[in-house]
Parts: sequence; C-alpha cells; structure tokens
Amino acid sequence: MSHSSSRPHQPAVRPEDVLPEGIDSTAINGLTVRKGSVAAFVANAVRLDDLTEGTPEYAALVTQMRELAPALRTIGLLDVFRPRSPAVERILAEAA
Repeated sequence: MSHSSSRPHQPAVRPEDVLPEGIDSTAINGLTVRKGSVAAFVANAVRLDDLTEGTPEYAALVTQMRELAPALRTIGLLDVFRPRSPAVERILAEAA
C-alpha cells in the first residue's frame, strides 16, 4: 500500500526505539505510559467476557481498564484499532 505524503521516509519503529532496554515507562504528551499498559488492557478485556457484570471481579477489571485508557489514547492505539466488544467500547467511552 502506497501513500503519497510530504513527510520524509522514516524507518520502521522498533520496540527499543520507544522504550530502550531497562526503561519501564516514558512520558508522552505529559502522561507517563508504562511498559505493559497495552498488554494489561488487552488481558483485562479478554477476561471481562468470563465475568459477570456487577461482581467485584468485573468492577476491578473495569476500574483498571479505565485507568489504562488514557495511555492507550496517548500512544494512538485507539486511532488505529477499534474494540469489537461493546463492553470494552463502553468502558473506553466512559473513560474519555
């Protein structure tokens, strides 16, 4: 896929370009984003389907996902990916 753009060609970004070895977080637009934020959000989103809404376990996952939502927005994840789950979409909307 080719896009014409006035931006100069830049190499692919590698994980170590974002967070070098031994660094666990970085500040992006004034927000500290920890390594593992995306993986934690995804793991909680997957587990959400196995729990019953209204239970303490479900509430704990929702709370954690809401806390992680700003990091997902800051890194641009939600600009390129949309949740399939209506529950996850609702959690992200509530955390906006």
